[in-house]
Amino acid sequence: MPQYQELPCGGQVLDIDTALTDGILGCGPEPGDGALGDGGKQPVELRKMMDELDAAGDGGGDEAVPAVFICPISLEPMVDPATLCTGQTSSPAWFSRRYTRFKKRSADFHGRAADLVHGLRGTAVPRRHPLKGKARVAALQELRSLASTHQSVTKAIAEAGGVSLLTSLLGPFTSHSVGSEAVAILVSGVPLDADAKAALMQPAKVSLVVDMLNEGAVDTKINCVRLFRILMEEKGFRPETVASLSLLVGAMRLVRDKRHQDGVAAGLELLNSICAVHRPARSMIVSIGAVQQLVELLPELATECVEPALDVLDALAAVPEGRIALKDCPRTIPNAVRLLMRVSEACTRRALSMLWVVCRMVPEESAPAALEVGLAAKLLLVIQSGCGPELKQQASELLKLCTMNCTSTAFLAKCKLTKTIQ
Repeated sequence: MPQYQELPCGGQVLDIDTALTDGILGCGPEPGDGALGDGGKQPVELRKMMDELDAAGDGGGDEAVPAVFICPISLEPMVDPATLCTGQTSSPAWFSRRYTRFKKRSADFHGRAADLVHGLRGTAVPRRHPLKGKARVAALQELRSLASTHQSVTKAIAEAGGVSLLTSLLGPFTSHSVGSEAVAILVSGVPLDADAKAALMQPAKVSLVVDMLNEGAVDTKINCVRLFRILMEEKGFRPETVASLSLLVGAMRLVRDKRHQDGVAAGLELLNSICAVHRPARSMIVSIGAVQQLVELLPELATECVEPALDVLDALAAVPEGRIALKDCPRTIPNAVRLLMRVSEACTRRALSMLWVVCRMVPEESAPAALEVGLAAKLLLVIQSGCGPELKQQASELLKLCTMNCTSTAFLAKCKLTKTIQ
């Protein structure tokens, strides 16, 4: 029989070896045991389990901690584990440590951003002079890296007075290396109030941004475009701010750089915004040859850039100079016909609008030229498609205009219709 030992507190200790030998802890014969039959269940090997746990605790096993005690999320030994209503067990202490670590790290980033702002302003302790030269550029680069990597840092920059500092750095004597970093930080999500936007619209600051738009790297040009678009959204924006030939030339340079699609999209967005907020600027855009350049670029643009380019051309066609430029460009009709029913319904609508403008100005010349490049077949396809009724009506009117300026034989030949349909 197992031996019991009396304790002073009244409890009893059971001798494990005796208990295992006599089967008190479940190791004795059970129904279905080997003693009762070969097909039964084997008894629980408590001694083997204890040996495995002892070996694991001593570092002699394959694992330092049994897998049952490992948190499935952190893959670390659980401390004060908790079981959810779904039956999953994890360690809440790990989440608490992660949150504390993240909060401390975030505070470190915010503190570093504030230190950089104070260093640039000259209010840092013990240094009382603002950073200059390469030190200023290095500090701005680090500040930009923090702002782009951690969005919450932008609020710390604003609270430390970084907006007024960055605005003051943009001036007629500012180098492009400093100006590009300042603009990159301003467009990274730093909150800009009405006073900051009004300060950025000063002629000297706008002139520096325009220079960087023309001469800076691609990333700098895109950031300059983003800054102009942020300023245009302000209620007190002065449209004459963007009435600059140098600004428009810089935007077109960005559009023509086919190596960087992000720059092409940014340039087209800027041109669309300028056409929307300052209608007199449309004539200026036409005067720099934008119509012919955009028309020639249409076949080479990425799919997502075709519609913005057509929007710009549609806006420029609203002024007489734009319509004349469309008529005089030899690639207007071929490129517009090619876009019909190829990209989207919106692109088809814009392309039809361009063709309608050109064909109405000189129908006796434009209609035969359009039929020569397959316009009739494309118009019939638009009419039979599932496009909107307005678009179909416009296609029908353009088709009628073409039939009035060419013979029926030539029209049927250009439509590529069979003899039976004729």
